Amino acid sequence: MARKLYRSTYFPLILLSFAWAFSGALSSKDAKCGRPIKASDTDRVQFAMNLEFLEAEFFLNGALGHGLDSITPYLAKGGPPPVGAEKANLDPVTQRIIEEFAYQEVGHLRAIYTEVGGIKRPLLNLSAQNFAHIMDEAVGKKLQPPFNPYRNSINYVLASYAVPYVGLVGYVGTIPYLSNFTAKGLIASLLGVESGQDAVLRALLYEKATQKVAPYNITVAEFTNKISMLRNRLANCGIKDEGVIVPRKLGAENRTTSNILSADSYSRSYSRTPQEIVRIVYGTGSESKPGGFYPHGANGRIAKSFLS
Repeated sequence: MARKLYRSTYFPLILLSFAWAFSGALSSKDAKCGRPIKASDTDRVQFAMNLEFLEAEFFLNGALGHGLDSITPYLAKGGPPPVGAEKANLDPVTQRIIEEFAYQEVGHLRAIYTEVGGIKRPLLNLSAQNFAHIMDEAVGKKLQPPFNPYRNSINYVLASYAVPYVGLVGYVGTIPYLSNFTAKGLIASLLGVESGQDAVLRALLYEKATQKVAPYNITVAEFTNKISMLRNRLANCGIKDEGVIVPRKLGAENRTTSNILSADSYSRSYSRTPQEIVRIVYGTGSESKPGGFYPHGANGRIAKSFLS
């Protein structure tokens, strides 16, 4: 079965391998990738709240059927409730994992709010239709029936695959630009938990790597690979994202095809700039064109500066 899976994903993985080999050249040619932004520590930390709101609302609604306004409404600062969020049809184990993640995200928002002050919760589009569009873009065709993240556990975990990792690489990219010890400590502590969440989700998906996602003729591993390649295209800064199975030459020390933790050739976490982050979560490939999860754009000084 694993041999069949490798053959079925061989061509996209070859493309990934080719792109990965030239990712340094691609990044150096695209001045937007590494262009530093002028921002205070507070602005940089508050920018991360946009991703924390996304994760909190998706996990809370998926596990409990209600969101932040039912848990700690003051953290939203009067921002609108998300659109289209639903209770997911989860098996007992996945239910407990996602519920724990949900409360952790509330804690992350509370930590940032307490340390540097909060931003207003942006409008979030967590509808099944939005996730269906993302998956259509990832696989390169219109899936029938449309992908629904709330339908079952495997769909929900695949949809979740598209969320914590973006915040993780954002935190990695933020820390070097922070000057205050307190801000560095806060982001490092949040990064640790975000990394753990991503690892759990990837491990759950790797366990089912060869399983076909019903009713599509696409395996779990193929889905992760396609989602990762979509994020790389949208960010427009080379390869900083890989699925749960890769060619051996992209695995840790070129000795494994498993990729439960996405990392570079030295097994270090990838990092992304705020520009890359919003290009991905907007789904437009542009930091100045809102869409996707953020129909009106993200909030805070950094995100608003891109829109203006």
